[in-house]
Amino acid sequence: MSLKAFHIAFIAVSSIFSFGFGAWALDAYNKQGDRTNLVMGVCGMICGVALIIYGKMFLKKLKHISYL
Repeated sequence: MSLKAFHIAFIAVSSIFSFGFGAWALDAYNKQGDRTNLVMGVCGMICGVALIIYGKMFLKKLKHISYL
């Protein structure tokens, strides 16, 4: 596995975990009403979107390098 393929896989898994954390924190906010959970949930979702944007920019920048 090349460094490029590993990087793409790592970014994909990180964005999934970020969205999962955001959903968990927002669910905790709905159950408990603590504003800290709301802030963490929104930050998790923003980080997930930022990771997707970063992944697209990374793919565009290194499109000439193979995955092997």
